[in-house]
Amino acid sequence: MQTEKVIDHIVNWLKEYATNANIEGFVIGISGGIDSAVTSSLCAKTGLKTLCVEMPIHQAQSQVTRAQEHIAQLKERFSNVSDVRVDLTPVFEELKSVVPKTAPSAQLDLSLANTRARLRMSTLYYFAGLYKYLVVGTGNKVEDFGVGFYTKYGDGGVDLSPIANLLKSEVYTIGEALKVPNSIQVAPPTDGLFGDSRSDEDQIGASYDELEWAMKMKDEGKKINDFEGREQEVFKIFVRLNTVNQHKMIPIPVCKIPVNLL
Repeated sequence: MQTEKVIDHIVNWLKEYATNANIEGFVIGISGGIDSAVTSSLCAKTGLKTLCVEMPIHQAQSQVTRAQEHIAQLKERFSNVSDVRVDLTPVFEELKSVVPKTAPSAQLDLSLANTRARLRMSTLYYFAGLYKYLVVGTGNKVEDFGVGFYTKYGDGGVDLSPIANLLKSEVYTIGEALKVPNSIQVAPPTDGLFGDSRSDEDQIGASYDELEWAMKMKDEGKKINDFEGREQEVFKIFVRLNTVNQHKMIPIPVCKIPVNLL
């Protein structure tokens, strides 16, 4: 990958899109992870106003610290960057108190995790509407088009996606070139939606390097029986998630009414 040229291409793409849309700037949720750090850095390089939003919900202190370190560094480097912190923990807890009580379960945990992501999406669009900004997505290619590892209408609810054509490994390469803090570059990737220390790999059952390999194998037309051992296990994980999460990757189904019924 021609890293510097890719960076310039994305920055120009962002700037051109915003200019054509008559938009003032960008708003990005900052999690303390590599994807949001790279995305916000790319937005900052456009010279357009870039608002970094922290939205903790029972967040691990390590994630908060990394997010704040990145924002501070970005503000030192770019005068067009500003930030705001919105603690959504009370909002989350209030919502939990008014919905019907449900017995503890894995499904409840997942529903609440997705609720966190959707509260954050609503917050980002509040600021986007307030300042005439675009909500910028932080999903990479493996998450968005490989395994669907994001929340529909949560972190998947965005106006544009500048790094969605980049593999996770490529995002790290760009992050290094953009001088993303080392604490973020070495931290295990996590969505931070469960209020504990579980990583993306813990949830998915495979690392991003393994998922990138499986994605390539599937694109080449390989089948599960072409592999054995750990490779077969990883390929099964990828194919299963890619299948069950297609509803996130395809357009919303629209019921077409036959002309003779209209």
